[in-house]
Amino acid sequence: MDEPPQLGLPELAFAGRSNVGKSSAINRLLNSNKAARVSKTPGRTQAINLFEVEERCVFADLPGYGFAKVPQEVKKKWHGMIEGYLSQRDVLKLVVVLVDIRRKPQELDANMIWWVRQARIPLLVVATKMDKVSRNQAASSVATIRKAFALKKSECVSFSALSGVGVDEIWEVLNKAAAGELQA
Repeated sequence: MDEPPQLGLPELAFAGRSNVGKSSAINRLLNSNKAARVSKTPGRTQAINLFEVEERCVFADLPGYGFAKVPQEVKKKWHGMIEGYLSQRDVLKLVVVLVDIRRKPQELDANMIWWVRQARIPLLVVATKMDKVSRNQAASSVATIRKAFALKKSECVSFSALSGVGVDEIWEVLNKAAAGELQA
């Protein structure tokens, strides 16, 4: 649990607050509803779960940060586990930070994005739950997210696990990262 196995493939990590939709995003991207366990209860993902994708890359589903219905001691363990994973995986090619399009930019997300940039790991921010807002609200929220986190247009994609909006754009970045074509 503390040290996931090395699978010898490029790894793409999915990080974000508890209940932001990391597991749902992984399932949609893998065209499966059973690959990653989805729950309405924050904090369900309690370990780093690895998913080998077509023998060419690995998705790493990280425990959420922020609100979760678990003891503070467990949250501290998750923090150390996530930080250790992100700082020690030589095969890590991209960190996908998922944020809820309905929420104002959060300090915890800003901290994660800052950390990823300091570690010089390529970054993609995915604004989830797009199906829960209007197109105008989505465009406005994405603009706010880009500005708050100083993101280039190519570093932020709006996404809906329900409708599939954004899947192609995300896969374009994931494929480049897996091929080693992205720079931090």
